[in-house]
Amino acid sequence: MKVNQFAPWVGTEEYLAIADCFESNWITEGPKSKAFSAQLLDLIGAKYGVFAPNGTLALYLGLRAMDIGPGDEVIVPDFTFIASATSVHMAGATPVFVEVNRDNFQIELSHADHLVNDKTKAIMPVHIYGTIADMDAVAQFAKKHNLLVIEDAAAALGVHYKGQHAGTFGDIGTFSFFADKTITTGEGGFVVTSNEEMHHKLLLLRNQGRVDRGSFIHPEMGYNFRITDIQAAIGQVQLAKLPQIIARKEAIKQYYLQRLGQIEEISFLTPAPEADWVPFRVAILADNAQAIRDFMKDKGVEPRTLFYPLHKQPCFAYLKEKNPQNMRSDNFPNSIYAYENGMSLPSFPALTEEQMAYVCSVIEAYYGK
Repeated sequence: MKVNQFAPWVGTEEYLAIADCFESNWITEGPKSKAFSAQLLDLIGAKYGVFAPNGTLALYLGLRAMDIGPGDEVIVPDFTFIASATSVHMAGATPVFVEVNRDNFQIELSHADHLVNDKTKAIMPVHIYGTIADMDAVAQFAKKHNLLVIEDAAAALGVHYKGQHAGTFGDIGTFSFFADKTITTGEGGFVVTSNEEMHHKLLLLRNQGRVDRGSFIHPEMGYNFRITDIQAAIGQVQLAKLPQIIARKEAIKQYYLQRLGQIEEISFLTPAPEADWVPFRVAILADNAQAIRDFMKDKGVEPRTLFYPLHKQPCFAYLKEKNPQNMRSDNFPNSIYAYENGMSLPSFPALTEEQMAYVCSVIEAYYGK
């Protein structure tokens, strides 16, 4: 049997929604984008929101709206997808990496105090693998050091901490609608804030330095970071499916927990108290992870490694020259452990019971169960 790591859950409904754009002769950003934005804000609970072409540019827009730029530093978890840090670099600022915890690989604030200096302007908690950081602790840390907070909630749509949606705790939150995210528009991002001034900056930044199209007077320098109604049409259909998607991901997670939780050599993430876990992918930790992945591939199952630590990324080697002490690997044992021992299992909504059973049987066979 062949079990891919991921397959998007799209079909006839999305196709018909796209066709409606052509029938109405409106394909660029327009009424469907406006409606999709309103629906997202209603779900998330933020006051304002703007779209971006992707999650990376959503982070970039958020950072720029917070006036982060050259000379500034932003604290970023060492264990995350690289876009969390490259967005800081794009804004002209410097990412400063901090360790994550072992329970759920969220930002570890007990390791962050010594990183703060007069250049530090913001902290970026990243809600990893469909759960969420301890945002009470993040808020306390930010208040203590007078920092702005930008939440990378790319994989946390529908995820709450103490009943509040991810992305709404800080000054700005960002989401991604890439093909493998909880809902997809193919590519796409969304930036939310409840700060009116930051919202105004976001509008200018994403629309060529003007609030609305139709004027050729541009008060500020901006960019074309709009989306299309074709993407929004897909997004509206996907958003209507969100309860089903979450329910399906929960069922997949529970199946893996019950079946693989019996294997001593395997462990799962433990979300923070009162934190949701809507798995972007179900991540596990296992002894001999590379050998297991090779075994699974030979049996037709496609696993995936977890994120490579940012302090080890070749493209960030220049940071070692700036601050070699902060870039030492012994500062990041949990980040390294996650990469060396972790993998994500197929967790997409269309995964069948037969496929889940096969994935588990392959892993059980490796351990002789």
